Amino acid sequence: MKITYLDHSGILVEIKDCYCIFDYYKGELPSLDKEKEVIVFCSHSHNDHYNPLIFDLLNQRGMRYQAVLANDISDENRLSKIKHSFVKPDECYQFDGGLQVETLLSNDSGVAFIVSTDEGMIYHGGDLNDWYWEGEPEEENLELRTIYHTEIGKIKGRHFDVAFVPLDPRLEAHYADGLLYFLENVDCDAVFPIHYWGEPSVIQRFITEYPQYQHRIKNTETAKGEMI
Repeated sequence: MKITYLDHSGILVEIKDCYCIFDYYKGELPSLDKEKEVIVFCSHSHNDHYNPLIFDLLNQRGMRYQAVLANDISDENRLSKIKHSFVKPDECYQFDGGLQVETLLSNDSGVAFIVSTDEGMIYHGGDLNDWYWEGEPEEENLELRTIYHTEIGKIKGRHFDVAFVPLDPRLEAHYADGLLYFLENVDCDAVFPIHYWGEPSVIQRFITEYPQYQHRIKNTETAKGEMI
């Protein structure tokens, strides 16, 4: 697998037979092989995760593509012209090219994706995270945490080759809670932080504060065709 960071939570994963683009928001696409199909994954409707511009960009490149969309996305005029499938939380789907897609329930909106390919297992968290916000009611923070722990518990004991997990500096002292819980509970070879709102220094902060995970944490910013 080749990993290319696009921006924010946007990731391009290239495998032998296709490309997977997750949560495109903005950013430049690299050169793409027109012989391969593109699977566009959108975890939920927030505009920093679902941007229909991706379809224009693929059209301009003359690419074949289809979309796998969380069922909270409503864009009938655009999607009526595109091969697409809607997915719900806690479901399993089969797609062309041998891809199997499973979903988890996001505690913000939509789903997280688990994608099984011939080359390995991929996790993309979307906005599933330990959203502990300073100043918010404690019961709300604990409810969000409980949902996160429950959903991650569903994949405990499984092996992933690569994962894309939020590391959000807006959470202040709790910026790393979700990533830490993931690392402690999920077997994954390479973990790329996402959703850090243009503050890549938070990745080095995490590695400095938690050096025991430095061999698993990758620098998302420098992933430009990185082999996994």
